[in-house]
Amino acid sequence: MTASASLVPDDPGAARARPAALAGPGRLRALGPNWYASVMGTAIVAGAGAALPARPPRPVLEAVWTLAAVMLVVLLAARAGHWLRHRDQARAHLDDPAVVPFYGCLSMALLAVGGTALSLRVPAAVGIDTVLWAAGTAVGLVATVAVPYLMITRHTLGPDSAGPVWLLPVVAPMVSAALGPPLAGHLPAGGARLTMLLGCFALFGMSLLATLLILPLVFSRLVHHGPVPMTPLMCLVLGPLGQSVTALGNLADAAPGTFGAASVLYGVPVIGFALLWFALSAALVVRAVRHGMGFSMTWWAFTFPVGTCVTGAAALARHTDVAAFGWLATGLYAVLVAAWLAATVRTAGGLFSGVLLPAPRR
Repeated sequence: MTASASLVPDDPGAARARPAALAGPGRLRALGPNWYASVMGTAIVAGAGAALPARPPRPVLEAVWTLAAVMLVVLLAARAGHWLRHRDQARAHLDDPAVVPFYGCLSMALLAVGGTALSLRVPAAVGIDTVLWAAGTAVGLVATVAVPYLMITRHTLGPDSAGPVWLLPVVAPMVSAALGPPLAGHLPAGGARLTMLLGCFALFGMSLLATLLILPLVFSRLVHHGPVPMTPLMCLVLGPLGQSVTALGNLADAAPGTFGAASVLYGVPVIGFALLWFALSAALVVRAVRHGMGFSMTWWAFTFPVGTCVTGAAALARHTDVAAFGWLATGLYAVLVAAWLAATVRTAGGLFSGVLLPAPRR
């Protein structure tokens, strides 16, 4: 299976000709782990909105979070059905280096829905976030080890194989590091809280060092072999950048004396690099559009990674009192909302038309 086959049907025209039912055992066969990106992208709209200096209306954010939570439940059930009914395809995903990194999205979907519940203080938020943070962190740690293990022992990779999707499993612990400190605030002061905060800092280091191993490979692939086939995936690099700034910012909120200065000294240059990569990615996307880039599920890469830059800039605004960071967060949030609306509308249209999750050919 190629990367494109995991994200869009082989023959869109044939898919349109088939019935456009939204559910069914046959259609589950085409459901890959990349679909969790839609949950991440939806949850971050609510979570990033809650972090802004001037928040959007609370009912709107709660409605978006509710949509993300429903999507998560539906996808978890559908993916369980995929493993039960199409185990051969599920195992093939594990052997496909273009698909298996997306298992990191399962972890981040759980974490994003839980963390946003806590930030919005929805009913039973602490309980929801406790369960989802624990589950998401466990899944993320497994993916961080298992995916590189499979790449080393079972996958055949060439010099042009490196791509931004390699970041997906290793960035999951960074999401845990970013969303753990607010949850730690609900623990009793003392050893338990300090242990969780230091654990989050260890997750931060784990993800950061793994990212630093992968980024040179990704850039080398770009300059030697040209843009990745699915250009929207370029935006995935923003994820560990923005999320690491967010993580240190949230750690500084929880323990200012320990992490306050580090959050600014690290965050300002990293958010600068994130803006550089954002500009490079935007230029490559414009180029791809001119060459006929159409819609695929990779459009969800425009959402969650940009959202992490929103929360990172908002954290810097809190810790520096510099208005420019607040304006940056607001401007990036506008980009996030526009990207989310475009991806949501096109995904819904693809589901109803049968272009996405096509029924099996008869």
